[in-house]
Amino acid sequence: MLAEAADPLACRDYDRLRAHAGTAPVTIASGKRRVVSMRRACNRRLRWAAYHWARTSVQHDAPSTAYYKSLRARGHRHGRALRSVVDRWLRILIAMLRHNTLYDATRFVITVDNNGA
Repeated sequence: MLAEAADPLACRDYDRLRAHAGTAPVTIASGKRRVVSMRRACNRRLRWAAYHWARTSVQHDAPSTAYYKSLRARGHRHGRALRSVVDRWLRILIAMLRHNTLYDATRFVITVDNNGA
């Protein structure tokens, strides 16, 4: 992460980091039609690292698992749900860098209501 996204991390630029990692969606609109798809123009090594970060966090981190399951219950596909999980981690990472703090798991608890949303 540090080697592949050094500049967006140094600038604490969340949007640029998302685009660089491939988690920001691409919207194509022409006339009446609008299509949202996965970003292909990104750093492939960083996308691969982000994918594995999300995958292992879903396996080993309870809040990430709850978030992933809530996304799947809402109808998101596996890849889209994993991109959302890693996007959550990127938000946390940028917030930690901006405020110069360490990770505290108790601050980022995800609550899920009864219907899975």
